[in-house]
Amino acid sequence: MLRLLDARSGCHAQVKPARPGLLRVGAHLRPGSGEPDWTGVRVLLIADLLARAAELGGLQVLIVVVFPGEPAAEAGFAERAAGLLGIHPPAGRASSALAPAVLGGLADVHIAGPGVPDDQLRGLVTRAGAVRVRMQGSADADAGAIRGDPLAMRLALMSRRNDHAADIDDTELVRACNLTARWRVQVADWAESPSRPMRPRIRAELDAAFGDLDMPQALQLLTGLAQEAGAADGARFETFAFADRVLGLELARQVGQPRR
Repeated sequence: MLRLLDARSGCHAQVKPARPGLLRVGAHLRPGSGEPDWTGVRVLLIADLLARAAELGGLQVLIVVVFPGEPAAEAGFAERAAGLLGIHPPAGRASSALAPAVLGGLADVHIAGPGVPDDQLRGLVTRAGAVRVRMQGSADADAGAIRGDPLAMRLALMSRRNDHAADIDDTELVRACNLTARWRVQVADWAESPSRPMRPRIRAELDAAFGDLDMPQALQLLTGLAQEAGAADGARFETFAFADRVLGLELARQVGQPRR
């Protein structure tokens, strides 16, 4: 079961597609202002996580990026940065008036940052908390902040609840980069052991976390498993490979690669 925090009620609500088997999602971005829009990147990341989690349950997901007016001819900061963070491209871009035509119906879920009025959106509305990125003493860092391993930024954003504000700096990005690199090495090592099934309890807890898009909980589960003494390496590999279908951190990137 997929559930999202409903911005109107403040409680989790079940995601109920109007058309069986198809989930329509509107990801709302503000018009490009020339300034880095990290909150917009988070909106697109939440849409990507929702799509990945829904696809685990057999749903087809259609995402359209929605603008209050006509979308600019060229993609803005959020859309350009999204590709670097492993966020799958949307099915289309449209004004709010034309989004239903592009989606083939009204959106089942709207994902929006601060500033988009709830009363203009029909369906389940979930909010992305505002994001500020500060790099080397500069506020509102541009795309240069995600050079190196851009997926470290993806991990840093997933480490907080989707609706909470996020203030990310150099220290946090370095920490996220180190953790991602360490997990990739561990996954490559675990892949050399005989395969073992995921433990039912871990699978159930991951399913529950992904069902609520509770990425901090999912990451905490993986951290505990990686550190657990006596856990079978084959089961660890299968668990991390499964979880990465939603997390999108390319954790199996080094499997089969020569060791340095």
